[in-house]
Amino acid sequence: MTPSPPRVPGPQLGQRYASAHPAFAVQVDPTPVPQARWALRNEALADAVGLPASWLHSDAALDVLAGNATLEYSAPVATVYSGHQFGHWAGQLGDGRALLLGDVRRDGQRTEIQLKGAGLTPFSRMGDGRAVLRSSLREFLASEAMATLGVPTSRALALVTSPLPVRRERVETAAIVTRTAPSFVRFGHFEHFAHHHQPDALRALIDHVCTDLWPDLGRDFTGDERVAALLLRVVQRSAELVAHWQALGFCHGVLNTDNMSILGLTLDYGPFQWMDAHVPNHICNHSDQGGRYAYDQQPQVVAWNLQALAVALSAACDSDDTEPLVQALRAFAPHYAQSLRQGMARKLGLGEVNETSTGLIHRWFDLLAEAGADHTRSHRRLSDTLRDASDWAALQSLPQAMQDELGGGEAVQAWWRDALAHWRVDSPQALGQALCQINPCFVLRNHMAQEAIDAAEGGDFGVAEQLWTVLRTPFDEHPAHARWATEVPSWAASLSISCSS
Repeated sequence: MTPSPPRVPGPQLGQRYASAHPAFAVQVDPTPVPQARWALRNEALADAVGLPASWLHSDAALDVLAGNATLEYSAPVATVYSGHQFGHWAGQLGDGRALLLGDVRRDGQRTEIQLKGAGLTPFSRMGDGRAVLRSSLREFLASEAMATLGVPTSRALALVTSPLPVRRERVETAAIVTRTAPSFVRFGHFEHFAHHHQPDALRALIDHVCTDLWPDLGRDFTGDERVAALLLRVVQRSAELVAHWQALGFCHGVLNTDNMSILGLTLDYGPFQWMDAHVPNHICNHSDQGGRYAYDQQPQVVAWNLQALAVALSAACDSDDTEPLVQALRAFAPHYAQSLRQGMARKLGLGEVNETSTGLIHRWFDLLAEAGADHTRSHRRLSDTLRDASDWAALQSLPQAMQDELGGGEAVQAWWRDALAHWRVDSPQALGQALCQINPCFVLRNHMAQEAIDAAEGGDFGVAEQLWTVLRTPFDEHPAHARWATEVPSWAASLSISCSS
């Protein structure tokens, strides 16, 4: 029998989720790794969630976040869930390489702390319970970049590495990323207890979410009405999330129901990609042969996943009348459309959403697709062009920067003329400056992450630190790193991203 890891002093964590019902989780000790060392630490996040920064710099913290020790008064757990993967029922899944250390509170807000890559659990199935440096570094940087861009997401607290060999497509080295979220509850948690006919656990899970995470739902609703209100809240949050993604040109890559957050967070960064060229049917996951999770399919897939959640929630209802759940699902399409229009109106400086601005938004997406324009850079060049103009008269002809991105055809010229007529409510400089705080210079492109990975695999985390600095302030221009905001190198086109990336 493997001895339990030692217990060390540190912050006292609760276990609110696991204590809500005995079926939710099982206690699991992490599996130690040799020669653990710090790679990245997020002091600002530690302070925000209520962890002492001094602890994050201690040897005890390194041991705990590497899985080589556990905290006093803390019992790590792995949670059980099921789910649909690529549209097919996959059965029981669960935290195969994640351990929930517990939760911490600050200013009334609860934050769960989870290790990813800390070893085998009862739910590891055929896996090894480990994560590799490549995928862990990508998740750390991507989740922090997403948070800076204002998109709901899990967050990265720390990254710990070890020379322990781990086999994926090749032999790599191990890493453990510590991530945080208000909750890691997924659609798949509800599916699990519905599918396995555990109504008491399913109702306990609904009560947990409605009282601990969204207290207004727990206070204002009971019974079947609470179930319908919960579904509507999740529908709205999920619609807003995918609208964020579409506006940013972000592809998640593997939107299975077990990767969908009940809180509407971006969760589980695997084969993700911020698009370079705007290609509507772009597929970022090399395992997605049919394009189920392509960029332009993400809204439909999220809606499909919400239907699966509704089926699971219906098992907790006393009435056979499913109309309240159906009504909640019907809210997705209009809420998504309105959220996307509002987000794009902000990105394009179009003010309130109306028939004219909506038409300009649709035409803009068509122009991006026709030109294969760089999604992020096109929005930023639009912002810069307006900011740097002397007056509106200087913009009467289509600026060269926009011709470079979109071409100079009649459709582009017509869009520019119509947009000019819509913009004339302020000076172009004021509008451009405002847009420069909405449209980033920098997102985590695949080739940028690969540069950081290549250096880190050689023991150098300097590139990752530089990249993290840029991604923390993505709206600034960072002249020293301007190359990360310009053309994508030709070698990046051959990068193939997998679920273990």
